[in-house]
Amino acid sequence: MAEVDIAPNFGAELKDGFKNANAWVGGGIQWLDDIQAFYRERAVIEKDYSAKLAALAKKYFDKKLKKSSSLSVGDTPTVTPGSLESASMTTWTVQLSTLESRAAEHERFSQQLVSGLAEPLKNLAARYEDLRKQHEGYATKLEKERDSSYGDLKKTKGKYDSVCQEVENKRKKIESSFDHGKTKVQGAYVQQQADMRNTKNTYLITINVTNKQKERYYYEYVPELLDALQALSEARTATLNNIWSAASTMETQTLDRSLQLMSHLSSEIPRNNPVLDSMMFVRHNALQQWQPPSDFVFEPSPVWLDDNSMASDPQSRTFLMNILSKSKSSLGALRKECEAKRREVDGAKRVRQAIREGKDKRDEVEVVRSMFVHSESLHEAERRRVTAEVEVETITAVMGDISVGMRAHRFENKTFKIPTNCDLCSDRIWGLSAKGLSCMDCGYTCHLKCELKVPADCPGELDKDARKAAKAHRQVEAQNMAAAPAGAEMATNGNGNGTSSHRDSLPSLQRSDTIGSMNTLSSGYAASAHRSVSGATVTSPAETKPAPISKGHRVMAPPPAAYRSAPDADDSGSSEQKGKMLYAYTANGDGEISVAEGIDFAVVESDDGSGWLRIRPLSPFSSQTPGLVPTSYTELQPRPSPRPISTLSSAASNSTTSLNSTTAPRKQGPAVAPRRGKRTVSTSAGGGALGVKYVEALYTYEPSGDGETGMTAGERLVLIKDDEGDGWCTVRGSKGDGVVPAGWVKAV
Repeated sequence: MAEVDIAPNFGAELKDGFKNANAWVGGGIQWLDDIQAFYRERAVIEKDYSAKLAALAKKYFDKKLKKSSSLSVGDTPTVTPGSLESASMTTWTVQLSTLESRAAEHERFSQQLVSGLAEPLKNLAARYEDLRKQHEGYATKLEKERDSSYGDLKKTKGKYDSVCQEVENKRKKIESSFDHGKTKVQGAYVQQQADMRNTKNTYLITINVTNKQKERYYYEYVPELLDALQALSEARTATLNNIWSAASTMETQTLDRSLQLMSHLSSEIPRNNPVLDSMMFVRHNALQQWQPPSDFVFEPSPVWLDDNSMASDPQSRTFLMNILSKSKSSLGALRKECEAKRREVDGAKRVRQAIREGKDKRDEVEVVRSMFVHSESLHEAERRRVTAEVEVETITAVMGDISVGMRAHRFENKTFKIPTNCDLCSDRIWGLSAKGLSCMDCGYTCHLKCELKVPADCPGELDKDARKAAKAHRQVEAQNMAAAPAGAEMATNGNGNGTSSHRDSLPSLQRSDTIGSMNTLSSGYAASAHRSVSGATVTSPAETKPAPISKGHRVMAPPPAAYRSAPDADDSGSSEQKGKMLYAYTANGDGEISVAEGIDFAVVESDDGSGWLRIRPLSPFSSQTPGLVPTSYTELQPRPSPRPISTLSSAASNSTTSLNSTTAPRKQGPAVAPRRGKRTVSTSAGGGALGVKYVEALYTYEPSGDGETGMTAGERLVLIKDDEGDGWCTVRGSKGDGVVPAGWVKAV
């Protein structure tokens, strides 16, 4: 095989020339069909011996003459090739000349031509064409990704312009608003400024990301694809050489008299080095003055922010800090992933090289296919890594490493089954599934949209009481911030660097000014806007009476008074049963009261089976008037001196809490099926106060594993989750929440 001093490289020399190279490689693959047709036709002609061999050689000489220029230098060469032919064309000429000298053929040789040459060529052409189409599809994907990046940048620019325009509109609206509504409009104006700065930062980051991806597209992705096409073409040529060598061997064995000519042909074929065709194609198609597209730059909005500096006010700094933290935390894993995938690609390349050197007998096409899959996977990982690196570099270049010393929250996705407010903006987390985020350490809850705005000040892992206290404190701060007058905000310029602007003449902006518009939503929301949050109540000074509450979506239980008897005159003092609210509850009917989460209370009338308790809050910040709340929203403490509180249904009252039940004779229950895995114990019984189900313990059970709870025979329990087929159910009783054998209880 002829030696080449300098091996050409499509990626380094052809630049953005994929279409031309792809057409050239495709032509070479289609040329395999011509060679296949040649051998099939020759198999037929060989039966007629030499009379038709000369005609066949002349026919393919003519075909070669028509395609010689295209197969040698492509359809649109930048340099005229003249009379030169590629190495493959020259080898093909030698083979046709050898064919003209042959005068005899055998029937066996005719059969060998079909089975040993034509069919392999057919399969080879199909497989290489499939690989070429995959390269073409990947090039199209890269181009779409590039255009998508350009499009995303354009959309980000449009969004930035629209946000800037909205800020300008808010500013004009302040000028045209009346005094009684100016505070509210001004608050919206300040918030719109913050959104504008965040949008600007996103736009700047997107510019850098797009520029980096563009650079990699023209200097890495496209050159690597061109190198892959070059390797594919050279592999096709090398494989074609093997087939030609096989044809030469068959002819040598069949035609002893043509041994000298066929030996000459066999010596000529190895001289067709696959690199020679590539070198000739490169020399006649190299682009002389190709220039890459220019980088993207910041384009100022015509109405706002005319410089390219990042906003650095506290809110923007928190936003950038969270982006920086996320990107930095993901870089390590992304780099490891890229290194692992790069090792896979390099391993596939070494196997392919061993195959071409004859040291490995595996199928080269399958190895190339595997290498292509690994390369595509590496490309995806590299894109994510580059994006994260550019985000880190962009932010640290302007702000420094602001993530040092931050105490980031460990957020996880969570579906809230009870009414929950965002600790950042104090708004309710709405939705059919109420999806949001919750910190696994301190219990901080927020909307998905608020995640990047949350300050990185996690106090670390807290116990239940500390979480409740922190939750109450954050809610008070959030509501106070929402209710703070607009004059307390900082008047900022376009970059978020501002000075205080005192607006004492304007009325204060309260959260209650904007929350009244939600009264038409689902029942209970408007009332919850004024509810007590851990003893602190946020109300409007001008409020005279609560908004009416719709009851259309609630299934009302029978009046609790129908099940209760008059309270004892001495039901107070040390004999009162105490408890604590597990969840905040908002009154929705007559006789009910609103109580915040964690408030201690005294039981005025126990649950008699209706699912309701009459309580008296003990907190000085809550109403001292007794009222009704759902039993499932509470956690009762043991009564100091148990005594019946209902003359109508004392048995039901006694069975509601196991503290008043007497210990029944211990009976042995039925055999229990082993538990399949650990069941997560839910804390919401029946989904609310109006759908509580009860069961009665048939036997006394002692817990023997994680997640289980104990019960006493005859005890009445709240059914939280029914048997799901594993023989266990989740209940709540005097010994807490947990799972018990489903066959040891019965529904009541």
